[in-house]
Amino acid sequence: GRIAGLNVMRIINEPTAAAIAYGLDNKSNNEKTVLVFDLGGGTFDVSILVLNEDTFEVKSTSGNTHLGGEDFDNRLMQFCIEKFKEETDVNIELNQKALRRLKQYCENAKRALSSAIETTIEIDNLAEDEDLNITISRAEFEEKCKDLFEKCFESIKQAMEEAGLSKNEIDDIVDRDRKSVV
Repeated sequence: GRIAGLNVMRIINEPTAAAIAYGLDNKSNNEKTVLVFDLGGGTFDVSILVLNEDTFEVKSTSGNTHLGGEDFDNRLMQFCIEKFKEETDVNIELNQKALRRLKQYCENAKRALSSAIETTIEIDNLAEDEDLNITISRAEFEEKCKDLFEKCFESIKQAMEEAGLSKNEIDDIVDRDRKSVV
């Protein structure tokens, strides 16, 4: 900010900024308690704010600097690596080209499972003239990532405890793109 010639008064974290932007886009005369869920590529942050017509009060923030979307991608990749080896006897763990291709397909599959009950990961000639063709359901993905989801819930629980709030007192949950998710 200083390099741009701005007088930096304070720096806020990304979920707080998202909540403020959400509040500006959704102005209301009623007080609203908002939980912002920000699962980025490498970190997870959660903030709880109380939004009034003209004020934004941060009640708490929490998160996990060692948890992000890449962890979910990697879990899905490991599943695919194991299935591919089981079905073809080809181990791609040291094949960087195959791993790069697989990573992109797994990230796309993870995103697809946000709104679909199942998805298929199909990669022609992944390695040694063998194709990958795996269908995974959202339920299977959630089971494989159960411990990662639990880590998210731990941060949410901590933020709610710090804010002194119960789940019934949260009016809205928004993601980092300011979209309401409930």
